[in-house]
Amino acid sequence: MHLTGTIVGLTLFIISIVTHYIGRFAPSPTGVLHAGSLAAALASFVDARAHDGRWLIRIEDVDTTRCKAEYARSILETLDRLHMTSDGPVIAQTDRLDRYREVFVALLKKGFVYGCSCSRLSIQKTIQEHHLAPHRYPGTCREGTTEPIRAWRFKTQDRSIAFDDRWYGHYEQNVYQEVGDFVIKRADGLFAYQLAVIVDDHDSGINHIVRGADLIDNTPRQIAIHEALGWQCPSYMHIPLVLNDRGDKLSKQAGARALSDDLLAELESAWQHLGFAPLGADTMDAFYTRAVALWKERFQ
Repeated sequence: MHLTGTIVGLTLFIISIVTHYIGRFAPSPTGVLHAGSLAAALASFVDARAHDGRWLIRIEDVDTTRCKAEYARSILETLDRLHMTSDGPVIAQTDRLDRYREVFVALLKKGFVYGCSCSRLSIQKTIQEHHLAPHRYPGTCREGTTEPIRAWRFKTQDRSIAFDDRWYGHYEQNVYQEVGDFVIKRADGLFAYQLAVIVDDHDSGINHIVRGADLIDNTPRQIAIHEALGWQCPSYMHIPLVLNDRGDKLSKQAGARALSDDLLAELESAWQHLGFAPLGADTMDAFYTRAVALWKERFQ
């Protein structure tokens, strides 16, 4: 038994050396793939290829109230047509609920999680009555509650959490002051994105994350969970968002359209959004060959 464990451990160590870079694209299936999500997919894919790394796909469907299986199938089919295929099995968060529960219990035992009885209405009322910072949880249940528990929160510390983003540079946030203790298990019983994404990335060996800039202010929260669990944090790159005519993030709710049938043209558009000149490629393979070389010059 000891010998088997040693062999397995050695194998994992060798794999980690051979494949230093592991990245991912993790769309939420709340709609079809659009220009905004394509830009994130392209940046993460090209970054992985520029580093001779692995690129994995994960379907982030933990929020079952918004995600649909038909959208997940559509996204995967479109990625396949774009010649962006996962270097490993495609993972769906809805298959990993037991694992999230295991990590949740571990955080609870370590004292990083507590039950909260507050409703959204009561939180807003407390904020208004005491003239507190908007959108920050006021810590009502931090020292315990005698009311029925609705959600579970991660207990933050009054300190700054900083990281160096590969696109935007230094980023720093005091989560306790700006966000407060945040939810990791919702009132409807679903595990929150903040917990699920950490567990998924850790278990898949993800060490490089490339995603949209709308998530940059989530990153300190995720770093706090990493540190609480004693897990190493990945490298981060947050790319500029694709915006609609009103200056809002392109999304299903903001009127994002599906990609056209001319996927090569869609790739060229996403590439230009990332700050590069048009490639003028006549095939997808030629596009990726040129894109990877140029990306490597700028970001490796």
